[in-house]
Amino acid sequence: MTLKGGLWLVYPVDGTVWSRYTLNRWRFCSYQLEFLMVELTLPRNSQVKPGKTWAAPSGSAQVRAFKVYRWNPDDGQNPKLDTYEVDLASCGPMVLDALIKIKNEIDPSLTFRRSCREGVCGSCAMNVNGSNTLACTKAIDEIKGPVAIYPLPHMEVVKDLVPDMTHFYAQYASIEPWLHTTTPTPEKEWRQVPEDRQKLDGLYECILCACCSTACPSYWWSQDRYLGPAVLLQAYRWLIDSRDEATGERLDNLEDPFRLYRCHTIMNCASVCPKGLNPAQAIGEIKQMMVKRSV
Repeated sequence: MTLKGGLWLVYPVDGTVWSRYTLNRWRFCSYQLEFLMVELTLPRNSQVKPGKTWAAPSGSAQVRAFKVYRWNPDDGQNPKLDTYEVDLASCGPMVLDALIKIKNEIDPSLTFRRSCREGVCGSCAMNVNGSNTLACTKAIDEIKGPVAIYPLPHMEVVKDLVPDMTHFYAQYASIEPWLHTTTPTPEKEWRQVPEDRQKLDGLYECILCACCSTACPSYWWSQDRYLGPAVLLQAYRWLIDSRDEATGERLDNLEDPFRLYRCHTIMNCASVCPKGLNPAQAIGEIKQMMVKRSV
């Protein structure tokens, strides 16, 4: 059950969405709280249906079930949850290893992104057992029971476990993530003292996997205007860089009720970041910079 601007959204098992509006005021009538109850139906073909089960070969020694979200935009069917039984005795230790094994040996139609397998590129970001993470760094042994794998939440899905990152990258581009300078370019490099360089620690390591942004309720409801934890952390990385000479312009770009101030320090971003970063802290630092320049 979630709350969105006075609207309670309840998601029962059957997929029905209920809302409770209090309209302009609460009405109490002899111990009875009256609500206007409205039933909203989910969009057509949006409910996830049971899918196919792929049983492990006979004689498998260490079987684990992987329940994987499947959706093909070309067949017009509902999303489904396929179950793959994988013999971990012949599989690598990470969730991504299991997905690669499934694609190579069981179902070649399964679609997902992956590249480095080292937690560097961020391509394999997905939701594993209810938490956003990188499949290449999430150990299967850390999960008890069947492993449920979904694409990153609250993003358009291209196919199966592949989210559409177009809007996310457009927001990243909007902060102009490169040095802005007005002084002549030096012959070698822009110099920086060690103390200023240390200020970038905890910021430059971001790999733009979007785990934090897609775990943020504020981003779920306002991602058309709110930049989200990942992009704002990147924005602070350039604001705090001593070599950059456009601090005022960068703050002007963020001075908006939605672009910056939708953060309510829920801290989901920090809890799911696979690199151990704290976007909420960076957002708080930007807010302080806003205040300091106005007083």
